[in-house]
Amino acid sequence: MKVYICADIEGVAGVTTPQQCQAGNPEYERARALMTEEVNAAIAGAMEAGATEIVVNDAHGPMTNLLADRLDPRARLIQGKPKPFNMFAGLAEGTALILCVGFHAPAGDFGVLAHTTSGAAFRAVELDGKRMSEAVLYGAYAGERGIPVGMIAGDDVCAEHCAPFFPLAERVEVKQALGNRAALALHPEAARAAIRAAAARAVRRAAAMPPLRLDPPRALVLDFTGAALADLVATIPVAERLDATRVRFAVASAAEAVRWVNVAAAMAAALR
Repeated sequence: MKVYICADIEGVAGVTTPQQCQAGNPEYERARALMTEEVNAAIAGAMEAGATEIVVNDAHGPMTNLLADRLDPRARLIQGKPKPFNMFAGLAEGTALILCVGFHAPAGDFGVLAHTTSGAAFRAVELDGKRMSEAVLYGAYAGERGIPVGMIAGDDVCAEHCAPFFPLAERVEVKQALGNRAALALHPEAARAAIRAAAARAVRRAAAMPPLRLDPPRALVLDFTGAALADLVATIPVAERLDATRVRFAVASAAEAVRWVNVAAAMAAALR
């Protein structure tokens, strides 16, 4: 059984501040070690439950966060960017299940370090009026390919947001949001134990997990954190400017929406 693990950092137990998510300081080094161990817990649980092949995708920031020499050697690792379908890069045909580790609430929501793809770029990301977190946006892309999300680990706001979209998925709350940069968290060892157990349950139930199938999308609306960012992205010929900060793209699939979100985030980074 092929299992795919997507690893982010903001939803990891013990991570609460932007400094922990940015390279170049001791707090980040500690956070990436915590991230690696939560991924190892997911790998262990999946293997115990019958996974035969595991691919891990490093999906935060520069996507070179996981400590390769400390990762469970039974898994293969994707790192670096840009890469096709960034957070779900390398999602192969025949994958039975996706496990999400270190995930967080969407832009515009209460939650620890809540954002969607780029906190600097987007105040909100909506697909046909539905607020998109990274889990839901990429989960919808995977759903178009018939691949279900079976586990999501992160804070309680992330779990609540994901529940209507992934009703049968295991949702692991490793911390409770007390604010954007504050949380009541499980001890890292307790978080890893919960993730390991949930990953095993998810893999055992993989055949019963439904892929996320949203209605065929029509409109992606990006609400930027400033008018200058919208000015820039609105120069794309197919973009429609809605107001000072919002730009609309017509889309025919979640895959198209993922691509436009990543293009807009990359353009926004160039304007900083």
